Amino acid sequence: MPYFDKAKHVSNCLQMAILFEVTANKPGNVNPAVGFEGTRVEHFLASAVAASASFEAAAKRGIAVFEGKLQLSQVGMGELMRDCVADIGAWQSGGNTLLGTVMLFIPLAVAAGMTPLNEKREFDLKQLRANLKLASEATTPQDAVCLYEAIDIAQPSGLNEAPELDVKNSQSKQRLLDENVSLFEVMNLGRSYDDISYEWATTFALCFDLAYQYLWGQLQTRSLNDAVVQSFLKLLAQRPDTFIARKAGKEKAKQVAEDAAAVLRLGGVETVQGRAAIGELDRKLRQKGNSLNPGTTADLTAAALALCTLRGYRP
Repeated sequence: MPYFDKAKHVSNCLQMAILFEVTANKPGNVNPAVGFEGTRVEHFLASAVAASASFEAAAKRGIAVFEGKLQLSQVGMGELMRDCVADIGAWQSGGNTLLGTVMLFIPLAVAAGMTPLNEKREFDLKQLRANLKLASEATTPQDAVCLYEAIDIAQPSGLNEAPELDVKNSQSKQRLLDENVSLFEVMNLGRSYDDISYEWATTFALCFDLAYQYLWGQLQTRSLNDAVVQSFLKLLAQRPDTFIARKAGKEKAKQVAEDAAAVLRLGGVETVQGRAAIGELDRKLRQKGNSLNPGTTADLTAAALALCTLRGYRP
């Protein structure tokens, strides 16, 4: 039987999820047909390739934990995220492409490394989620500092002042160490206004309980593109995008969610009227530059795709 590299397998699953997400024609996001000023689909494709080494490294550390060779607190989740973001920046010139996705995928890769595969090389997602909780809660203050360094590298837009331990405050990194604030605790502080943080605080509740469940069902009966677009709309309709909320305000984010719900009521990808409404929503979200880009919803959709590929979905 040929040699099987579990860490490479995990990395391939996560890289494939990114490619599936960015090449789907989701309204308001970069896709093969349209991009943003300075950021196009090729920047995301290059980013997916650049990120793969860090995903593999994260899975290897999870494997070492499973084998008793490494303590969970020694995994270095923040370091892995920082190095991944740095690699992405070195391989493309389109700016911040995958910071939110990396913040979700590195813990998923570690948890997958900790989780045994079945004979079909598929992961039991219930066990993977239990390991995800263990890995997230074992993070350290140094992990938190490294995440802040990753944010410094990525320079994402929409970083308004946080009520506590603001990443834009030069004193925050030292406070993390002095006050012994772990990465998990930092994420818990941000859960009310940032859904990447919310996912960390809730062991990926939106991904596991909403986005993945719906997407897996869609993939059984639709093309990959249609399944991703319909699932993206479903998530956006039920959860106003926190990236939009930070850049354009909560009311605007709620309006975009209502618009997505209206598209679904027309059938979404299923009907002529729904597809026309998707096109109209796409145009509406692109009217003011990037301010109405549902970027967090895209990150969550990518994570849901990652769960599908780890479970065994193949196109």
